[in-house]
Amino acid sequence: MGASSSADHGGVSEQQQRQEEEENLAAATGFLPSLRNAFSNLSPPSSSSVPLASLQEALSLDVQVLASESTPVPEHFPSLLNNLGATLVSLFFPVADDRADGRIDWIGFLSGYNRCCGRMPVSRSINVLYRLYAALSREAGAPCGLELDPDSDDDDKVNGSLVPGEVLMLFWICWVMGHSSRIAKMSRNAEDPLVLPDMSHLLVSALVSCGVIAEDDERIWRSDVLAVDKGVSVQKFQTWVLTTAPGLANCLQKYVHERIQACSSSKESEGSSSSAPDDNSSGNVHDVCLLTRGRAWAVSLALRDRLSEEFLAASFQGISSGDFLYRSSIHGKGLSRFWSNVEGYNGPLIVLVSASSAESSEVDRSSGGWVIGVLTTQGFENRETFFGSSGYLFAISPIFHLFPPSGKEKNFMYCHLHPSIRVYEANPKPVGLAFGGSTGNERIFLDEDFAQVTVRHHAYDKTYQHGPLTPNQGFLPVEAPVVEVEVWGFGGKTVKEQQDFYKKREMLFSEQRRKVDLKTFASWEDSPEKMMMDMVSDPNKVRREDR
Repeated sequence: MGASSSADHGGVSEQQQRQEEEENLAAATGFLPSLRNAFSNLSPPSSSSVPLASLQEALSLDVQVLASESTPVPEHFPSLLNNLGATLVSLFFPVADDRADGRIDWIGFLSGYNRCCGRMPVSRSINVLYRLYAALSREAGAPCGLELDPDSDDDDKVNGSLVPGEVLMLFWICWVMGHSSRIAKMSRNAEDPLVLPDMSHLLVSALVSCGVIAEDDERIWRSDVLAVDKGVSVQKFQTWVLTTAPGLANCLQKYVHERIQACSSSKESEGSSSSAPDDNSSGNVHDVCLLTRGRAWAVSLALRDRLSEEFLAASFQGISSGDFLYRSSIHGKGLSRFWSNVEGYNGPLIVLVSASSAESSEVDRSSGGWVIGVLTTQGFENRETFFGSSGYLFAISPIFHLFPPSGKEKNFMYCHLHPSIRVYEANPKPVGLAFGGSTGNERIFLDEDFAQVTVRHHAYDKTYQHGPLTPNQGFLPVEAPVVEVEVWGFGGKTVKEQQDFYKKREMLFSEQRRKVDLKTFASWEDSPEKMMMDMVSDPNKVRREDR
């Protein structure tokens, strides 16, 4: 009896200790209150466990119709999404050995959450994502080159490779998981398909960085990179994620958080939050702007600040028209037109420039068209020197890559217009728009007419990190005709209202300066203009100077 009592007490003590450890791990993520509410809402009345079926339903996502901006959606991809909830539960949420009723207790619930969403290195988060994709592919009967044991708890041993088609599927799954709350609202209120964005720039970036295809391969300009039969090793792909798209490792955690948060909310608040559906831009499958939804998602994966969420939202419903500041094909080419639209906007801006190395008037991937971008944290100023506090350079298309600040110099941006009053200058400053480098050796330079863009080698630039902005960029400057220039503001409604107020004030001042009060002028008879005309008409006429 005494031994039995001691064993019982020892068992209870061990269980309490394990519960405390799991709660501490969950509390480190700051999500423990939501986990308590979700567990309470999922548990039946007078029960201290959650049915696995309820947990699977809570972690599932209902996507009925799928479409794509680029390549057709494979037949097995809807099955991957439909099995998401069941696979997550079977992979990460263990059921106690002594429970045969198909339920999970509080400790098992916490343990499952900590396995997939606990604080861990980014490399381990990517391995967790690998395990999920491998399990999803196995359930859907889809091909997968990952070699790992789904029943093993060792997440650090992942082998195998992913062919380009599998990498694209992984991108699409991560995009869907990153927008689970928006998709849930859309599925309740809309019958339009969920449109998957074009991920070709990210796919080409991964294939080139991992050595699957060469940078001078003509296939990077076309859409046939999916036909490459060589796979990307998981180790090299992990390195690419860490350097180019670290946000990819957070997609699973974001998905689980949003699903649990939806369970922890009351039915009233959940109903009110789903009354306003998000637009997935399904009416316009192919984006016409340079900042497409797929490119906005790539930027959000590369950033690690608050702007990441802004670009993430833009990657689902597209860019708001209120954030649209300038487009050369609409407002006209040239620095003066550019300045009239961005002047007074004191907030984060992204500038996109498309150019073509071939003699073409449109951005055509087969003819060598490329897109580069600059993200600034402040507005533009008309100055004769470089300015700015921070910024990022982007190679957008056909290969995506981020170049953050190097910390060595602060020549982030340069914007110089012709002065309103022309004066003689012995050493005139270049008129145009530039980023990085130094005066006369700018890393990116747009001339005054926005007719040509010059991209120099990174050796001239100590402000941004090194790397090629265009494919096959050598040491010599790359000069290409500009096809399009776009500017989008990400400062929010307040910054846009301040710019509108600034423009109205400047317009009022301009109107006041144009008004001429004739009463302030003397009569025509006493004006110098009349005297000069009289002298021209009769220069020999004797005139007495009035003193």
